[in-house]
Amino acid sequence: MSVSIIVVPYDPIWPERFRALAIPIRQALGAVALRIDHIGSTAITGLDAKPVIDMQISVSGLEPVDPFRIPLESLGYVFHAENDELTKRYFREPPGQPCAHIHVRRLGSWAQQFALLFRDYMRVNADDAAGYAALKRELAVRYRDDREGYVVAKEPFIWEAMWRADRWSQRVGWEPGESDA
Repeated sequence: MSVSIIVVPYDPIWPERFRALAIPIRQALGAVALRIDHIGSTAITGLDAKPVIDMQISVSGLEPVDPFRIPLESLGYVFHAENDELTKRYFREPPGQPCAHIHVRRLGSWAQQFALLFRDYMRVNADDAAGYAALKRELAVRYRDDREGYVVAKEPFIWEAMWRADRWSQRVGWEPGESDA
């Protein structure tokens, strides 16, 4: 079953939705979660997005999975073991709950840092954020029922923005701030 891609205007409730999800996750994972961060478009104030809360949980290692899988499953999150992205473990929202994507990544890994740098750069670069929002609205129409096409079509913009984010990070001495939860 395919779900249509819908990009909506920024909703100021998204940070609160993240916090409501993150609190029980923090309690369940304790020290296993070295960081819990709101990532993705819903973490960027003013950015149009698919109404999906993306959360990144940073851990010391991806194996074994049980130290984070068991607590997340106890909260109803669904583990997607078939995820082919080997730099993360992926969970989805409990059945019947609003859409949430949980990305578990190794602290300090390139993939973990990428998500935080992209988010932080977009938060302070309104022109790139506006360009990204316009592109996402256009692509949501063009690829409404083709998630893979939508994701692939965004990649050139993301890589160009990450080139600028890298330069920005060097100028400002960027480091990930405190964990969001």
